[in-house]
Amino acid sequence: MRADIQLGDQTAEIARVVVEAAPGVEKIPAAERVYAYVKAAILDRTYPGGELLTEGELATAVGVSRTPVREALLRLEESGLVKLYPKKGALILPVLPQEIDDVLEARELIETHAAAKVWPRRKQLIETLTRQVEEMRAHRKAGDAKSFLEADRAFHEAIVGAAGNQILAKLYNSLRDRQVRMGVPGIEVQPARMDKSITAHQEMIDALGGNSVKRFRELVVAHINEAAIDLRSSR
Repeated sequence: MRADIQLGDQTAEIARVVVEAAPGVEKIPAAERVYAYVKAAILDRTYPGGELLTEGELATAVGVSRTPVREALLRLEESGLVKLYPKKGALILPVLPQEIDDVLEARELIETHAAAKVWPRRKQLIETLTRQVEEMRAHRKAGDAKSFLEADRAFHEAIVGAAGNQILAKLYNSLRDRQVRMGVPGIEVQPARMDKSITAHQEMIDALGGNSVKRFRELVVAHINEAAIDLRSSR
């Protein structure tokens, strides 16, 4: 299983440590190990939608008892990644067309709100966002779709994070987790989408250097709408 995917930094590192049985793995709480391992496997489709996982097989895979497995699966159910069935296991929920619509609608609400909140201190963001776009260009050149999407995610999370609402930032992070399973296949098949995305992100940076918050918000909405079209066409 690959752990170099679009997870939070801490979760991705725990997943890597578990997979590699690296030194110090025993110091990580057992439930956290299971959560990171299963989440990584779901997001990179090692565990595809529709697959039923049992507590026993997960306990064996991670090397823990069943109790922390149950704790981890409850967290994953709250995140909308699995559905628990007593005495049977956890069903990996497939990505449905309605989920794409719901995730992107929620993204638009959060990101347009954040765009307005960060406007008074926008100039502080430009350096961070420019760095992410430079990384996107490098990953596009290398043909690395997963790393490209990591930089893309970091770009948007920087804007949402700068708005200063930790509850919205946490919700946004969970939305992007769910979008990982939707977006990677399409962008691998149609790498030209990376070029469109880079252009859109650069336009947002340019707007931050201007004097129209309306223009910035419009670009954010247009970018999300374009993502929606691409995601639906790749299903």
